[in-house]
Amino acid sequence: MIVVTGATGNVGRELVRILAEGGEQVTAVSRRSAHMPDGVRHHQGDLAEPESLRPALEGAEALFLLVAGEDPQGILERADAAGVRRVVLLSSQGVGTRPEVYRHPARFEEAVRGAGLEWTVLRSGGLNSNAYAWAETIRTRRTAAAPFGDIGLPTVDPADVAEVAAAVLRDPGHTGRTYELNGPALVTPRDRVEAISAALGEPVRFVEQTREEARAQMLTFMPEPVVEGTLGILGEPLPAELIPSPAVEQILGRAPRPFADWAARSVPAFR
Repeated sequence: MIVVTGATGNVGRELVRILAEGGEQVTAVSRRSAHMPDGVRHHQGDLAEPESLRPALEGAEALFLLVAGEDPQGILERADAAGVRRVVLLSSQGVGTRPEVYRHPARFEEAVRGAGLEWTVLRSGGLNSNAYAWAETIRTRRTAAAPFGDIGLPTVDPADVAEVAAAVLRDPGHTGRTYELNGPALVTPRDRVEAISAALGEPVRFVEQTREEARAQMLTFMPEPVVEGTLGILGEPLPAELIPSPAVEQILGRAPRPFADWAARSVPAFR
């Protein structure tokens, strides 16, 4: 059995579907009740409360773990006690490029590597699904605002991350590896809005924010150190943050999907 935490998120939801369709026995964990594919067991639990995960972990062989809560050791101790042998952690590319900012996911990586289990770390770049932050303004005003409109990053399709996670969870050949996952090409915020506009078949206006405007908006839902790190990546990306990684193609045997593919599949969110 494979346990998937964050099972209602952009990566987790797709991962549950892939595993279930592949014939795996899956337990999906989320904080709230949720509809799951046929044959998938759902467990309501919270990574911030490791004890709440114990019933989901019983009998599991593998665990897909998000960075959430403050007690990775507590989660991993319960996983070990339940008989879990393999852990795949979804972390952040920032752990490698900006460790002074991304200390929270770094703590999870350290805990996973030291837990005595088979482990693989997936360091994701920015997800294409971050564009859902524009959903309301695109639906209501056909506008999308972001800073640094002409600075591109190789953002990654969450479906590609999910496919990689599914492959790694089922193949012990990836044990002890850390993979960086991002997309096939640099895509600017202006490019992303144009791709959504093309998918909708309607014009969407891009509004460029100042750094301070973006910072004030982000501070409403992100801690200040994470805001500063995020703005640094968006506005002044380091060379390592601009290089498309080969990992998706190496693991899946195909190129990662372009942003336009994600936009075409996500049109209902922007109608």
